[in-house]
Amino acid sequence: MGRLYRIGEFAERIGRSVSTVRRWESEGRLVAKRSPSGQRYFDDSDVRKVLRPGVVEHARRIVVYCRVSSPGQKNDLASQVAAMEQFCLARGLAVDEWVSEIGGGMNLRREKLVALMDAVDRGEIGTIVVAHWDRLARFGFDFLEHVANRNGCEIVVANQESLSPRQELVEDLLAIVGTFSCRVDGLHRYEKTLRDELSGGGR
Repeated sequence: MGRLYRIGEFAERIGRSVSTVRRWESEGRLVAKRSPSGQRYFDDSDVRKVLRPGVVEHARRIVVYCRVSSPGQKNDLASQVAAMEQFCLARGLAVDEWVSEIGGGMNLRREKLVALMDAVDRGEIGTIVVAHWDRLARFGFDFLEHVANRNGCEIVVANQESLSPRQELVEDLLAIVGTFSCRVDGLHRYEKTLRDELSGGGR
């Protein structure tokens, strides 16, 4: 979504007066957006529409992304989708696409996540909605959010911790421990080989 502007801020941003912006609204040249409370606002797409009138703005999609770690959690996935339907309805979000994926939170190369972030990079996504930040990534969420914001996309987090299973956290932590254990074992074997070679070369 990018930055939001109240009418005075928007007028200053485009170098016009507030009365001119209001006149453009009445003429239909601009259509202000409305917050759930009814407050009028504009965004960066409106700025581009005024400053770059020859460029056609394509509507950016609102996408809900739901994820669980394993096929055995299909009931959890269904509950997550149902909860997000209620959340989006309450927020007045008209969802264009629902993405459901099964894959570990440590894996940032999940097929549907990669496709979603590619679409963000192309400027096609305006909003991503998730139940909890770790549905996108166990680690690295801040970076994904930075990439999204840089491309005019907002990530909306419902912060429903009940939809972030504890068992997944345990599995991800065990995966980290296993990875580091393998690396430590490999390092110990390398040190032993190196010592043996050095001691043999000294004879």
